[in-house]
Order: sequence, then C-alpha cells, then structure tokens
Amino acid sequence: MSKQPPDTDGERSRASERVRERPPRERSRTDSEPESTESERESESEAEESTAGLVCPECSGRVVSDSEHGETVCQECGLVVEDEAVDRGPEWRAFDSAERDQKSRVGAPTTQMMHDKGLSTTIGWQNKDAYGNSLSSRQRRRMQRLRTWDERFRTRNSQERNLKQALGEIERMASALGLPETVKETASVIYRRALSEGLLPGRSIEGVSTAALYAAARQAGVPRSLDEFVRVARVEKTELTRTYRYVVRQLGLEIKPADPESYVPRFTSDLSLSEETEARARELLRNAKEQGLHSGKSPVGLAAASIYAGALLTNEGVTQSEVSEVADISEVTIRNRYHELIEAEGDALAV
Repeated sequence: MSKQPPDTDGERSRASERVRERPPRERSRTDSEPESTESERESESEAEESTAGLVCPECSGRVVSDSEHGETVCQECGLVVEDEAVDRGPEWRAFDSAERDQKSRVGAPTTQMMHDKGLSTTIGWQNKDAYGNSLSSRQRRRMQRLRTWDERFRTRNSQERNLKQALGEIERMASALGLPETVKETASVIYRRALSEGLLPGRSIEGVSTAALYAAARQAGVPRSLDEFVRVARVEKTELTRTYRYVVRQLGLEIKPADPESYVPRFTSDLSLSEETEARARELLRNAKEQGLHSGKSPVGLAAASIYAGALLTNEGVTQSEVSEVADISEVTIRNRYHELIEAEGDALAV
C-alpha cells in the first residue's frame, strides 16, 4: 500500500488563514492589578508617539506598541512588526509626585537667582573624597587651587560678574526683609532685563538691584515700605527712589499703588492685637478709600492710623508711640491720619 504525499499546499493555506485570523494582542487589566504609575504612563505615551504614522507592512493596518512585552503589533492582523522595543522611561517606579521628585536624578531646577541659572556645577568645600575620608594636606592645597580657578571660570566676562554681584545683593536684602522666593525670582528677572537693555551705565549695581527688588515686592503685593528697603540697602533713599522710577519707566513695569490694607495684618500681629481690631482697621480703610482719602497719602501712615483708631474703638490699650515704632512712622503722621479716618467714618455713618 503506497503512502499518500502530504498536502503541503493545503496546510500552508490553512496556516496562513490562522495567522490572518489571529486576534490583535490587547493588554487586559484585572481588578486586582494596581493602577499604572506616572512613569509608566509617560513611557506609554512616548511609545504611542513613536508608533504614530506607522502602518503594518502586511495589511496596512494601524500599529500599536505593547509596552508589557516590548513589541510593536498590528491591531488588524496581529503581526509583530518589532520585538526589541527600547524603553526610554526611568528604571524606577513612583506612585505619587513626591516619590517621583525624590527618585528623580535630573538635578535641581533652573533658577533666575544664579547668574548661570543653576546649570553649572561647583566643587564642594568638605575636603573629603568619595568614601568620606579626609584629604591629605597636598590634596587640600590642590583642591583649593581648583576651586579658585573654577570660581574664576564661572564668570567669564564683566557682564556675568556684574550679574553675580547683583543677584547676591538681591538675595541678601530679600533674606533680611523676609521676602518669599517668588519675589526674589521676579527681582532677578527685572535686573536681567535692565542689564540687557543697557540701563546700568551711570548707576550703581546696588541701586539697580535694590530698585528691582522693591519693584518685585510691589508687583507681588508684599507689604514692605520704602524705608524698610532703605534700612537694608547700601544706597541712600534719594538714589533708590530715583533709580526705581527710572527702571519702572524704562522697562514699562505695571505696578499698582500700594494698598494700606496689606500692611494691617503684619502690624497688628507685631502689636499682638485682636482680630476684632484688625477687622475694624480694615473697615476704616475701606471707608476712607470710598471717599478718596487715600489719594496722595502714605499707605504705611494710613495703615498705622487705622490700627491705632481700631484699637481705641475696640478698647484695646495701644499707644501712638508703640504703633509708631512698629510701623516706622512718626507719631505726628499717625495723629493726622487718625483724625482724617475718624472724620471719614463719621461721614460714612451720616450717610
């Protein structure tokens, strides 16, 4: 009995039909599987972007990336187009933003408070090697020379040296005044603009940096008076006011008039007064503002007078000298503004 030859053509056709009927791979997720982390989602989004525009070479179907198996698969026929996909995401996993920031190794964010925006590196001052061992005297002398040259090369020209000195001055004054980081960053941007537009010739670095910090505080609505800046600055009040007006005018900065109410919380806190007194002082200032009394008046003087008047109306014991010391304003100014606020309050009640 002779053997029948195998029907190879039929088997090939049936195999090809099975390949064509192979359903596309889909990544299933059970209820017990944890949600994807942020790093995984970013990897998936990058993979989708890398496969955008690709088509299957067999059926011209849409190609998707299977990050679990590291494959690029056709959604229509299931053909594996690529099986050695490169994962460009991080090798660690993070389940919240705090953990992600902790594990990230891309370095500190850029900042306007450094002349090179924080992109350079510095040589540490610990005089220890990578294993924590102290350096020898010869190695310490060598590291000191390297630090000196590193510091010199970080400021390559006069403009960078100017910027470094000014940013250091802004940092010093902002720390003395207790200003937030946002104000320091804004002041640094203002000074960089003044430097790039050639506003510094004929003016001191200290004067322009102080004016930039004062303008940034005014833009942010941080209650700091001009006299407070003068106390920590290395320039006179006349130079500061003249430079401030020049910088604001030349750069076209939009700065709103100072609001007396912004000084009230700080002054009442320094005087240990109640919230009732603070609310009463705010009410007095609002009435004065409605009648146009604040125009042309010092916001610090109005704030100090409103606190003094509010304390008297709420039967809290505070003297003019105490308010004068906290607000750094004369007692004569407090008395004059006090009478004006009381008159405005009486007119408001009469209406």
